[in-house]
Amino acid sequence: MNELESTDLPAVHPLAGDPVFDLHLGGKMEIRSSVELAGAEELSLAYTPGVARVCEAIAADPEMTQYYTWVPNTVAVVTDGTAVLGLGDIGPAAAMPVMEGKAVLFKQFGGVDAIPICLDTTDADEIVETVVRLAPSFGGINLEDISAPRCFEIEARLKERLNIPVFHDDQHGTAVVALAALKNALKVTGREPGATRVVISGAGAAGVAIAKILLGAGITDIAVIDRRGVVSSDRSDLTPVKRELAALTADRNGRKGTLADAMNGADVYLGVSGGTVPEEIVASMAADAIIFAMANPDPEVHPDLAHKYARVVATGRSDFPNQINNVLAFPGIFRGAFDVRATAITEGMKLAAADALAELVGDALSEDMVIPGPFDPRVGPAVSAAVSAAARRDGVARA
Repeated sequence: MNELESTDLPAVHPLAGDPVFDLHLGGKMEIRSSVELAGAEELSLAYTPGVARVCEAIAADPEMTQYYTWVPNTVAVVTDGTAVLGLGDIGPAAAMPVMEGKAVLFKQFGGVDAIPICLDTTDADEIVETVVRLAPSFGGINLEDISAPRCFEIEARLKERLNIPVFHDDQHGTAVVALAALKNALKVTGREPGATRVVISGAGAAGVAIAKILLGAGITDIAVIDRRGVVSSDRSDLTPVKRELAALTADRNGRKGTLADAMNGADVYLGVSGGTVPEEIVASMAADAIIFAMANPDPEVHPDLAHKYARVVATGRSDFPNQINNVLAFPGIFRGAFDVRATAITEGMKLAAADALAELVGDALSEDMVIPGPFDPRVGPAVSAAVSAAARRDGVARA
């Protein structure tokens, strides 16, 4: 370590003694050199004059960036701080600990370098233009904790303008893991996707993405619920995103009304909304129901209550079985995309990631084991391999 680099952190800080704040002291990540600079010869290769030759090679052929910089293995983790965890709009500065954490997870579980970028704007145009201008420094863009409905527009516009993977994890990471767990839960309860009735509570980023990935997996009887009830076209208050969602989901099977109406006889409840579902509504579900109450830290249906009426129960928490955790998906998805220099992350790549996760459970499949744990060492390699293969099938791989 360079002798000029300070390693001393204050022994006493404003919240010293709290293990959470003690761990966060000084942040959770740092930048380290991957080359030795032991003397003048190494310095002349790593910097001037040697570096000029690399710059000239890239200027002549920008593809050389893929070989001689860290760009193809580096993702920008971008937020505006408007939808951070369950805390809501807390702003870009307060979002940084979460973005640092995301970057650490990318490295730990996918071997992907990640840089947290917290933008001091909530304007969609400004976010898009800023990310587009930053894009040459990165191999991919991971959008994080941006509130709906702006998150849909921002992701769509960036995907149109960039030829690198753009992935909103709050949408697609949640959807991939939820689908993987649901595939196995359907096996446990003896259900077929095409004959399964699903209720999704929450029409924000995660709810919309879950609905779409379930449709791609052959589950077509879906009702999505927001604060005013089932998202269906008989309502006059729908945003453009919700109008599209209604046509894809509730309208296809004539679902409408309240949460209670939708839940009566439903096979599956997927909660990504917060709040609490009354027990009488939970009790109205079909026999051997499946309940994924994923709000954190307080599930929409507490597992103790859920187990009274459901055969398979999952949450977003680590202290109950069947944790729906995005870390099972996003590191491996980016690893797989980067390994084949993919220009995008397609629906096929997401479905392949879900299939790979579901298959890892194997013979351990049971009511309390429908999804692998985040520290299962097979997860990252299995997801990345499946995603790389799907990228080639979908024609977005460049290697």
